[in-house]
Amino acid sequence: MRILVVGDIVGSPGRETLKTFLDKRGKEYDFIIVNGENAAAGFGLTAKLADQLQEWGCNVITSGNHIWDKKELYEYLDRSDRVLRPANYPDEDTPGKGYTIVKDRKGNKIGVVSIQGRVFMAPIDCPFKKAKEIIKEIRKETKFIIVDFHAEATSEKIAMGWHLDGYASVVYGTHTHIQTADEKILPEGTGYITDVGMTGSENGVIGMKVQSVLPKFLNSLPQRFEIAEGNERLCGLDIELDEETGECKKIERINKTLMEISYL
Repeated sequence: MRILVVGDIVGSPGRETLKTFLDKRGKEYDFIIVNGENAAAGFGLTAKLADQLQEWGCNVITSGNHIWDKKELYEYLDRSDRVLRPANYPDEDTPGKGYTIVKDRKGNKIGVVSIQGRVFMAPIDCPFKKAKEIIKEIRKETKFIIVDFHAEATSEKIAMGWHLDGYASVVYGTHTHIQTADEKILPEGTGYITDVGMTGSENGVIGMKVQSVLPKFLNSLPQRFEIAEGNERLCGLDIELDEETGECKKIERINKTLMEISYL
């Protein structure tokens, strides 16, 4: 079983880069997961863009704290089983779902969990307890379980990897937009990487124009961030799971410029 994971899509440069990659290589994968919480001009996701990503072949769209930036999406989240919000927001009166089970091209059921960290982020419910609770439920239907842990702190992400070793097939981090080089298969068969990286322009600060971000660090005043363009790059993971055990057999980083993708 071959799975493609694509890191945080930032605005139209990220979307266009993703589309180019999927046109070239999308059919090679049995299942595709993308993080779409920055797909709408860098902040949030719209129903139109969610539908577009699915039309391109994305099976599940995970997210993070920016999923709440577009209130128009709230109703869509309630009726969709393909677009996830972090599972550890309080369930009562919170739109959407934190996990789903979707069939791949071969008919295998794959559970996908979107969960959010708490270190340097909102003090929501415990992601460690919630992840275990959800995985226990998913395991009643399938052994293939993928977890997107949207978190700020490296230590919290690494801790989650160890916490879910042997329970999930793959645990990968999102949110910081910088791909790490620590991909590995943990002792009990769980694939892990601290951050999968972003898909968007490198001509800026994590996808945003330098001139719109730098003043925030110089004077600490609020700034209106703008999407950077040019020198686009896709970051993701090429994953293979054992169809008998659900364990990760391969986890390989994808890190390609738009020009490199065009020559695939």
